[in-house]
Amino acid sequence: MILTRGARVTGAVLCVLLAVMVAGWLVRDVGAVDDPGRLWRYWAGYREAQLSAVPTTSADDVVLLLVYVVAAFAALRSAVAGTALVATGVVTLAVRLPALWNIGASRMNARFSDDLRTRALICAFAALAVGIALIITAGAGRRPPHDFSERTPTRPGRGASVTAFLLLGASGAVVIAWEIRQAVRFPFIYPDWFVGGDRLLLGLIDAPPGWHNAVLALLCLFAGTSALFHAVHARPFGLIAAGFLLSVGVLGVVRAVHYRMLDHFADLRTEDQLTLLSWFFETIAAAVVLIVLARRGSTDDPAPPHQGYGQGYGHPRPGVFGPPPPSQPPPGW
Repeated sequence: MILTRGARVTGAVLCVLLAVMVAGWLVRDVGAVDDPGRLWRYWAGYREAQLSAVPTTSADDVVLLLVYVVAAFAALRSAVAGTALVATGVVTLAVRLPALWNIGASRMNARFSDDLRTRALICAFAALAVGIALIITAGAGRRPPHDFSERTPTRPGRGASVTAFLLLGASGAVVIAWEIRQAVRFPFIYPDWFVGGDRLLLGLIDAPPGWHNAVLALLCLFAGTSALFHAVHARPFGLIAAGFLLSVGVLGVVRAVHYRMLDHFADLRTEDQLTLLSWFFETIAAAVVLIVLARRGSTDDPAPPHQGYGQGYGHPRPGVFGPPPPSQPPPGW
């Protein structure tokens, strides 16, 4: 998908708008809690993390901020960033959609002021509108290559495709397996776990945990399957999925280290051991996928006009155009 210059600039501006909105909420939380370290510990799930104000964000918002910044730079620097804009728009819609019914819920009244909830709802509608605009921009701004020398979208190479398929597919399966276990152990929290409710404590603009895990699992499975078939969109979707997966894994490992779970691994219950191993696997898998998919893959460049000619000098290759050359020079040479 090659984009016109106007579409690239428009896509970059839209990504910057999304980045500014997320950055604004992050700045608000840092200022409200008076200590960025405490905010980080709250995101990591430390039980003793006490904050002076309830945060509106989570670690996912940091990942989204990075996604928006990278997508904006990609749109400005490359004419083949259309799939990156589509992936950014789709992920924005998936992550921000629950805010439409959660921000105005009664449980948020006691935790956040009316002014804050009003601003959050406006930002949620704006984010969804920008997400849709990104997809439309990428679709409407397509154009064919000018000539054979123009760079075209890349696909993951064979090794990168297999690696991404195996690691993202396994990661998606792990997330789904834990969701099934969650449903078996704590059936009373459903459907709040997926759509939000009074039994859950959520950030003002955050998606419910079950919704987030479902989006992450679908992203991993979709990106992994796309990579297996060398699809052009496998790289942006895979990189975004790996970014969210890395956040989950790293925060889990940090929490395990903080509570010295590694020091007492043998004494942990089997389920806790599997949880710890899952965090390490997700961290390693995400890091490897980021590395293999960040590399430029193969292209679908059309054959140059001189292909089939001898050495590129414009002379027909023997046996292709005209009779073969004589085996001996003509008389008199």
